[in-house]
Amino acid sequence: MHNLSDIVSLYEERFDTHPLLVRACGRINIIGEHTDYNNGFVLPAAVNKHIYFAIGENGTAESHLFAADIGESYSFNIHEIEPCDKLWANYLMGIMQQLQERGVTLEGVDCVFGGNLPIGSGLSSSAALECGFALGLDTLFCLDVGRVELAQLAQRSSHKFVGIPCGIMDQFASLLGREGQAIKLDCRSLEYEYIPLDLGDCELALINTKVHHELASSEYPVRVRECREGVAVIQKHHSGVESLRDITLDMLEAHRSELSEVIYRRCAYVIRENARLEEAAVCLAEGNMERLGELLLLTHEGLRDEYGVSCPELDFLVDFARGFPGVLGARLMGGGFGGCTINLIRLEAREKFLKDITKAYYRQFGIHPEYYFIRPVDGTKVVREEE
Repeated sequence: MHNLSDIVSLYEERFDTHPLLVRACGRINIIGEHTDYNNGFVLPAAVNKHIYFAIGENGTAESHLFAADIGESYSFNIHEIEPCDKLWANYLMGIMQQLQERGVTLEGVDCVFGGNLPIGSGLSSSAALECGFALGLDTLFCLDVGRVELAQLAQRSSHKFVGIPCGIMDQFASLLGREGQAIKLDCRSLEYEYIPLDLGDCELALINTKVHHELASSEYPVRVRECREGVAVIQKHHSGVESLRDITLDMLEAHRSELSEVIYRRCAYVIRENARLEEAAVCLAEGNMERLGELLLLTHEGLRDEYGVSCPELDFLVDFARGFPGVLGARLMGGGFGGCTINLIRLEAREKFLKDITKAYYRQFGIHPEYYFIRPVDGTKVVREEE
């Protein structure tokens, strides 16, 4: 883990110039999981876990990247960009490729990055990589691409270069987050509104399972395909249907005999999750933390039983939280199969809960989990070294 001054020092040691500095944000998603690539609604926030970038143009066609947290480097010619076996490098190269496809003239860059955003935790370090690098290039070369368009560009990079059919939530939240606010985002129209994340006498804590099962990458495109299969069946009977957000549970039930049990469960989860998100936004507005916690637990049950993306470690943490005094709700957060749970906790219960759950988790799995207190912050931005 590196802070901003570490990244600046590493850059200057390697490249002997003073760089542009960017702070990219991770994100949480309060509710609305796996709804984004189904053109539904999400409720994310940019949070105070960061990747710091030091970046500068070098006047050549060669780009040189250094991932400080893992001590790996990669160099490439910007006119011959091809995917490589380093996933982190692909996230960055894909951004350059997408900009050049837009007709933008670039030159080679030198870049060092690292921070305190844990990889594989469900906080979307991949989107922070894309968005920090994209904003750095936009600023460095005076491209003046808007933030919504940068988020779309980063999503296209994931689709076309990295090969991950993700929704736009992660990139959108990383770039457009606002301090103290969550974003209610319509992933089809990209209309959005900020909702104050005022939790009263509660707070959000993340508990990192410290596991990341391989299914996380292989099952993601499977879920995308399964949802599309369900939509295709309903479209035969309803011409106005474009995605699962257009389908009601009644419509799904009416054609259940045409769907496999797995496809039915996947679709039912997404439809119910969109409804839970709408209710959660009302809970935040009204300060109804008890009901918000119940919705988080219902989402976890859906992700576990209907969408099939949980794992024993996540289920253990949520089950422990469910029965703990002062914990209002918990669920897995992110793609699933590992990463973090998000927990809604009353302030007076925080210390005992975290002590007890980390001890119980270690006794069950032999793993010391990490926990993080997070707060919503302004999204990815150019910074000065003293920040």
